[in-house]
Amino acid sequence: MKPGEKVIVNGAVIGRGEEPGSFYLYNKVKFLRGREVMKEEQADTLERKLYLIIQLIYLFPENAAENVVKFEQIWGEVLRQRPGDREKLEDVARLVQSEDYYRALKLTAKLF
Repeated sequence: MKPGEKVIVNGAVIGRGEEPGSFYLYNKVKFLRGREVMKEEQADTLERKLYLIIQLIYLFPENAAENVVKFEQIWGEVLRQRPGDREKLEDVARLVQSEDYYRALKLTAKLF
């Protein structure tokens, strides 16, 4: 892409900055940086499974209803195992309920 040129990918308007390797998101879009993406095989603890299911809700809204049910199950299991983290886990649940998935992911990542 040329400097200042824009491209639309799945509704995200992405533009190249003036410097090589710089880009801008011009509208509200769902995104995760590479280090924030969890693969299924990495979800080897309950906390990581909770993160993964929130990630799936965030990135694939067409499956949200089914994944919210899974979220509630995993969330309950994590709460039973980590009662000392009740406040953080309730914050995660509130963020998911309000569809603030990116912030829910950030908070969940602090649990592992």
